[in-house]
Amino acid sequence: MISTPESGADSIAVTWALLDPVMTVARPVAAFFSAFIAGIMENVFGRDEHIDTKKGQCCSSHAQTACQGQDCEAENEAVHYTFLQKISAGLLYALKDVWADLAGWFLLGIFLGGLISALIPSDLLASHLGGGIGSMFVMLAAGIPIYICATASTPVAAALMMKGVSPGSALVFLLTGPATNMTSLSVITGILGKRGTVIYLLSLGGCAIMAGLLLDSFYLAFGISASATIGQGAEMLPLWFRTSGAILVLILSVGPVWKRLISSLHKKRTC
Repeated sequence: MISTPESGADSIAVTWALLDPVMTVARPVAAFFSAFIAGIMENVFGRDEHIDTKKGQCCSSHAQTACQGQDCEAENEAVHYTFLQKISAGLLYALKDVWADLAGWFLLGIFLGGLISALIPSDLLASHLGGGIGSMFVMLAAGIPIYICATASTPVAAALMMKGVSPGSALVFLLTGPATNMTSLSVITGILGKRGTVIYLLSLGGCAIMAGLLLDSFYLAFGISASATIGQGAEMLPLWFRTSGAILVLILSVGPVWKRLISSLHKKRTC
């Protein structure tokens, strides 16, 4: 529930393109340790609150049957594909299904990042969120209640860092924004209970702040200017490759975003 929304192949790639190599490494590492520590804290301090679940059932896309306590017979489940078929199916799934879920959020993140860059003065954010534990708590308070997926939060973090927000404060936002929101907290309470939810939030918040402080110390120790390195990872690729990638992203985004807009308008008309 922590590492999955905080990091993924898509968000890591976007982090490399929009932020810098240091943040690209720090983000999944911090997500791993925050999830690991939260799990340990839940096991040590959490209570045994049993949730009624149906056990012993396993479904298959081919058989579409429940085993009802017995082991599934794998020999009838396996489907043999050639290597090229596997590659083709994986690319189709990534470009069609996965991106259809991410396109709207990613464009929303780009839009919010543009608003931050255009409307918020640099001195305002730099003076209040330029570093230190106080700025970490501000980003923690902003990231916990709202929902923003890992991919969409990246351009927002890039815009904040360009305006003077410290890398550590931006990392706190990148860790807490995708992992927590008011809706998911209600679900987590139903799964872990109130005590487990408190442990979840304290562990995640504490690990995020610690990771943010360590990241700021790293940038300071090596004399790295975060605002100067933003987007430099993409400079390693040739211009024609970056331009082609941007055009491809726009083409792939038209269909999903259009369908979502039509669906939203249809729901409003039916209400």
